[in-house]
Amino acid sequence: MPVPHTQATGLPQDASEVLRLAAQSMFDTFAQAALGMMVVDRQHRIVWISEGYKHFLPALGFEREEDFVGKPVEAVVPNTLMNQVIDSGRPIVVDLLTNKAGTFLVSRLPLRDDAGQVIGAVGIVWLNESPDHSESTMQPLMAKFSRMQRELDDARRELATQRRPKYTIASFIGTSPVVMEVKRLARRVAGTDSTVLLVGETGTGKELMAQGIHAGSHRAAGPFVGVNIAAVPETLLEAEFFGVAPGAYTGADRKGRPGKFKLADGGSLFLDEIGDMPLALQAKLLRVLQEQEVEPLGSNKVEQLDCRVIAATSRDLPAMVAAGTFRADLYYRLNVLPIRLPALRERLSDLDALADHLLDDIGRRTGMTHRSLGAEALELLAQHDWPGNIRELRNVLEQACLMTDELVLASQHLAHLVGTASSAREVKRAQEAAPAPEHLQQTVSGRETTESHGIKSLPQAVAELEAEAIRAALTATKGNKLAAARMLGIARATLYEKLGQLG
Repeated sequence: MPVPHTQATGLPQDASEVLRLAAQSMFDTFAQAALGMMVVDRQHRIVWISEGYKHFLPALGFEREEDFVGKPVEAVVPNTLMNQVIDSGRPIVVDLLTNKAGTFLVSRLPLRDDAGQVIGAVGIVWLNESPDHSESTMQPLMAKFSRMQRELDDARRELATQRRPKYTIASFIGTSPVVMEVKRLARRVAGTDSTVLLVGETGTGKELMAQGIHAGSHRAAGPFVGVNIAAVPETLLEAEFFGVAPGAYTGADRKGRPGKFKLADGGSLFLDEIGDMPLALQAKLLRVLQEQEVEPLGSNKVEQLDCRVIAATSRDLPAMVAAGTFRADLYYRLNVLPIRLPALRERLSDLDALADHLLDDIGRRTGMTHRSLGAEALELLAQHDWPGNIRELRNVLEQACLMTDELVLASQHLAHLVGTASSAREVKRAQEAAPAPEHLQQTVSGRETTESHGIKSLPQAVAELEAEAIRAALTATKGNKLAAARMLGIARATLYEKLGQLG
């Protein structure tokens, strides 16, 4: 007589019974040997926990079993992967789980019905990092994991500290009207999540202002990540911005590498010298700004972002758009909240405060005694055009501090460093004191003859006319040299030179 088989498994009825009993016995053994067990159904709901697992409930924030059982496992057990086991049907035989209840050695196994369909999963807690289990052979692994986790947490905290802003909007030194307006605009945009475009010459403090805007925003606790586009080779820009998937190309990190956008998630990304971004990359940047999502190099997976972009440039973006070297749609996307940072020559009334602040910082960084500026030295600095702006001013002051032991910097300590009109005037006086060359003697003698007849030479008449115009302009502007220079249609440096010639 043939042995009857079960319809579902094809196994003899006695063998099927053995398997059922074996599964039950193994389940009971695990429940007794493990620190804790739980069973989760197809909808990820917890349907049962062992007596041992109940000891973890207070650490997870639950006092009663009925408040825990019936909840979605991902909602009550931080960092669990039980939902992934159910959805994929693949077991996780050995894993380390860390949450607010501690660090545990766990197993997660899918449960299937007779037809092989996943109907849930069982989770088993084998071991925790408690000293009570020091005799376990797994304890060295647990101890090593705990140590590595602490080191990782320390590294993350240190990195977060490094990515915090060093400056606030108040760090932008100056009280001139143009600076006060810049600060007012910066405080307004700091309260929004809109993209900011900082425009200004090199050395005007664009990165400082970007950090100030971040520090004044609700993202201040998040990272501030800055990247100078001009300093990154074009071939590496895409990977630098958007990251690299694991094994994306030969030599790529097997673990992948996050890009600057991902590092700035939850905070602000500062894109300095945005005008130097290649056209091919501008379209991808536009998509990131619009969709707040990034696709790492070599990956088909799109990652969501929460990142505020602050861009800066010293170039004329509208002119670049007209020339076709910068995308118009990207420019309009960046130019939502533009702020123009003034050049140093446009706010000379801040020169004294800026110089004092820079000298204090130079002394602190170099260990030198704090220096100050004499009145003549400050007047000399005011005559320079400062094409390098505050960066150039700092360089000049630091050089002067290194080259003298005097505590008060005088004009002679700075004249050869700034190359101002005063130095040019000294050269001119020396040339005038020297004997005229022979081929000029005839011209001089002719001028004396003209003056002896009561007729002014043309250069003399022009000089007197210039002097009269300068006096009138200074009177009209109440001594404001910058306004007078604009009224006369000449550069401020030219006005200072002519004033020196007039004494």
